[in-house]
This record gives sequence, C-alpha cells and structure tokens, in this order.
Amino acid sequence: MGANLKEVRERIKSVVNTQQITKAMKMVSAAKLRRAQTAIQQLRPYADKLNAMLRNILSNLEGDASTTYGQERPVERACIVVVTSNRGLCGAFNTNVCKAAVATIEAKYAGVRAKGNLDILCIGKRGAEFFKKRYPDCRVILDHMMLFEDLSSNNVGTVSGKLMEAFVSKDYDAVEVAYGRFRNAAMQYAEIERWLPVAKLEVQAGASTKADYIFEPTKEGLLEYLVPSILKTQFQKYLLDTHASEHGARMTAMDKATENANDLLRDLRINYNKARQETITNEILEIVGGAAALSSN
Repeated sequence: MGANLKEVRERIKSVVNTQQITKAMKMVSAAKLRRAQTAIQQLRPYADKLNAMLRNILSNLEGDASTTYGQERPVERACIVVVTSNRGLCGAFNTNVCKAAVATIEAKYAGVRAKGNLDILCIGKRGAEFFKKRYPDCRVILDHMMLFEDLSSNNVGTVSGKLMEAFVSKDYDAVEVAYGRFRNAAMQYAEIERWLPVAKLEVQAGASTKADYIFEPTKEGLLEYLVPSILKTQFQKYLLDTHASEHGARMTAMDKATENANDLLRDLRINYNKARQETITNEILEIVGGAAALSSN
C-alpha cells in the first residue's frame, strides 16, 4: 500500500509540473496573440478593400499589358503555398491547413501533380515536415520555411515578388495559398485562396462591373505600380492571419490542457486520500488486533 501511495504522489507531482508549464505557455501565447491580433485587424480591412478594387479594375481591362496578373491560361504548372507555424502544441491548427491544401491538390491539381509540375512552397516547419514526407513526387520548396522569424514587409515582399515573377514568366500558371484565417482567439479556420491569377469579380446577371475610377497620370503607369503592391499586401495578410491564428490556437489548446490537468489532479487526489485512509484504517486494525491478542494472553 505504501508503494501505491508513493506512485500516486509522484503522478500528482508530475501533473502539477505539467500544469505549470501549460499555464505559462497559455500566458505567453496570450501576450503574443494581442500583438498579432492587432496587426491583422489593422491590415485586413485595408488589404480586403485593395483586393476588391484590384479585382474590379482587372475585370474591366481588355488587352492591356498591365493585366498580366489577371491573365487566365490553361494550368500546366502550379504552386501551392502552405503557411503553417514553426511549432506545435496548437491543437489541430497545422493539420487543418495541410488538409485544406491536400484537398485542393487532389480536387484541382491531380493532373498537374501527375505530370510532375506541382510545386509546394512551405512557410513554417510543420507544413514542410508534412509535405516533404507525404509528397516525394512534388518539388517541396523550403527556401522560405523560417519566414515567420521576421514578418517585415521587405522579407514577405521578397517571397511574393518571386512568385509574381514566376507567374509572369509562365513558370506557374496558378498560385494558391493555404493559410489559417483568424476570426477570434477561440476560432480559427483553414482556408485556401487563389492568389494568381487574380480572380475576376462575380456579379449577378444584368449587374454592372464597371470600375468607377479615374486614372492619373495614365492607367498603364499607375497599374504597373499598383497591381504588384496590392498583391504583396494580400500575401502579407495571409501570413499575419496565420500568425494570429497560431497563437490563438495555442492559447486555446493550453487552456484546455490546464483544465484537463485540474480534472486529473482532482481524481488523483481523491484516489490518494482513499488509499491513505485505507492504510490508516489497516494500521489501526493491526494495533487493535495486537492489543486484543496481548490482553487475551
């Protein structure tokens, strides 16, 4: 019985230590989440408005040299950008992003993959580990795997700039991005969006898509600068969304782990008290039995 009590005590100590770690990780994630949430909440309205404006403009241009990024062509080569975190302990967040990418590959790019023309660019270690292991027939690009160490606009712009150059030179006919969209601290969900070519506006029959914009000095000169800038802003939004989602998912996961540790501690302490009471009762019975034997003699 003494050995059993010792084992329960050690388990209680182990669970308490684990609970302290999960509490600390929850607090760290909460602090990081506040900064990441502020960043995406400030950028998202701006990026969404720019993207809507870009789609509107490109939907109304015909035959301009500046419409390269909106040019639809048969998809012979494609790139899937998978944005995940570098670390785990954030529930099913990374798994869901990878599943979203896999579903799109199987549904839309199975033929491209069969020809060996599908590239997977991984930003974040978890996605890199997943696709490097499961997609040996694809070229898994790891050059920007550690991009989350510095999410400055210059660093992110370098990656998006390379992808845009590859699209213009027809190395890729389509680029899609799988990422984690942040809604709030308790809710994040995986999404995959077509980044290139820019999707045209979808309007109801009979509705007008005429872009009500005045271009100065010239439409071509302005779009030459404006289109790449909007696309880079949209790409940065994907990364900031994922960054906030990661910390939200980790905070939620660590909070749940702390609650589970509390439940386990309660059960262990009940078992410990029962075992201790049983030990004391047995000792009392032994003493009483011994005293009765001595008095009978």
